[in-house]
Amino acid sequence: MLELRLDLASRIARPCVNLTLDLMRLFEAIVDANHRALAGDAAAGLHPADFADSLPVAALTCIDARLNPLFPEVLGLPKEQFIWLRNAGNIITGPLSSTMRSLALACAIKGGKEIAIIGHTDCLVCKTSTMNLTEAFRALGVERAALPENLTEFFGMFASERQNVMKAVEFVRHSPLIGAKTPVHGLMVDIATGKLEWVVNGYQAFELSAATMKAEGARSMEELGDAVRSLAAFKIGEMKFPDNKIGELANEAKNWVAQEIQPAPKPAEAPRPPRFTGQPPPRVPPVPQKIPIPPRVRPGFKLPRE
Repeated sequence: MLELRLDLASRIARPCVNLTLDLMRLFEAIVDANHRALAGDAAAGLHPADFADSLPVAALTCIDARLNPLFPEVLGLPKEQFIWLRNAGNIITGPLSSTMRSLALACAIKGGKEIAIIGHTDCLVCKTSTMNLTEAFRALGVERAALPENLTEFFGMFASERQNVMKAVEFVRHSPLIGAKTPVHGLMVDIATGKLEWVVNGYQAFELSAATMKAEGARSMEELGDAVRSLAAFKIGEMKFPDNKIGELANEAKNWVAQEIQPAPKPAEAPRPPRFTGQPPPRVPPVPQKIPIPPRVRPGFKLPRE
């Protein structure tokens, strides 16, 4: 099992100093010393005193018991400079998740200067499917109905250890709980050899962001400079004004508008019905219909015969 040598001696005590190592930052020196030790360099080691401004480190790893003998030895850091946070699969589900709360407190309360998300090979969470997870819970007496509907989202299950580390780094970098000047690294450790590999170099990501902001600032300053130069080249004495007086121009414009814009004719008003006075018209009594009455017939009257 790889274990980097700790050299707590001061820089003055070392008779020979490698200039390249002196220019490295903390995790660059950690990865370099890790690789040199694996290559058989007996003198490979980290000098934590040289990186006092970058310590302690807050690291999130998996709960896999095989990691117990690896950290913080593979980093070459003393235990008091290593704030070790762990959860199943070193998963972060959001910028305001409970794990983010712990990382934020590790920096704000425990003084963590840099953050590292460290995944590992042969992760069992990566190999577990939702069906296997459901069966495992059922074996513990937890039925499927008691579990969240979306198991993948709730438990943060993933299919690639490296992708999981990159996703976690992005959540940390964009979390409002983490300072913008805090480097956030992503690493993978080989569970068998202890070899560290870069996934996300937090220094490069920070420099890229700073360079982008600087370029945007330079572009804005250049645009402002162009505007100022164009204003400086402006000479009011060379401007040509019309000979007409302002009042005359205004009157001419007013007359032209009056001629061009005529008010629309009002539509003819329709005849209004007579107003209702509130009193009904006088009632005309109905005229009874006259029915002709036949003449009365005298008693004993007979029609004459022809």
